[in-house]
Amino acid sequence: QVQLVESGGGLVQAGGSLRLSCAASARTFGIYVMAWFRQAPGKEREFVAAISGSGASTNYADSVKGRFTISRDNPKNTVYLQMNSLKPEDTAVYYCAGKLGGLITSTRFDYWGQGTQVTVYS
Repeated sequence: QVQLVESGGGLVQAGGSLRLSCAASARTFGIYVMAWFRQAPGKEREFVAAISGSGASTNYADSVKGRFTISRDNPKNTVYLQMNSLKPEDTAVYYCAGKLGGLITSTRFDYWGQGTQVTVYS
């Protein structure tokens, strides 16, 4: 069982930046595909970004391309989401997710964190 704990959410003005972190308990973190999803009030959860185990490959939702960057530090068992040029429509609870292997283009994940709130005001 893998436990994921997100941090770094908060309140930020439109145009600002935030960096989310997700710490994983996995022993062999480097073989897990990791991702970020988000869920806004009244909306379904949506995919944001994913990264391969080595960090060499990434995948982004069109809505965040060019503004968000997913990265990972395998020795630290941590995945990050750097969010720049934030917009009010980015307001959501952001969830970290992981799976053992698989494609970064698949949005099916097995392990989930509890989420961290990001609120962007104009």
